Amino acid sequence: MTAVRVCTTAELEENKAFRVVLDGTAIVVVKDSSGAVHAIGDTCTHGDISLAEGFVEDDAIECWAHGSQFSLATGKPLNLPAYEPVPVFDVNVDDSGVVYIDPANKTLAS
Repeated sequence: MTAVRVCTTAELEENKAFRVVLDGTAIVVVKDSSGAVHAIGDTCTHGDISLAEGFVEDDAIECWAHGSQFSLATGKPLNLPAYEPVPVFDVNVDDSGVVYIDPANKTLAS
């Protein structure tokens, strides 16, 4: 699959999660306080909970159910109870601020 237009940077609120489903894959898109756009898997690895319903602070998103935080840059859990990372998807933003994500192009931190 190729990259899909998801939204524009103007449509993303700073430090707010935006959930999309691309080719059956749920993804959370976040514009952090520095303006960088991140895309990570939407499901907490500790439980089947949507991370998009959680809280974004600094460079992490927190699962509302059990408090695990995940790095927006790497997908690695930053605290327990989660210990498995969530996938991170490549994000491309063009000159006009359109955000593209390829759901087939993901990495998983080790």
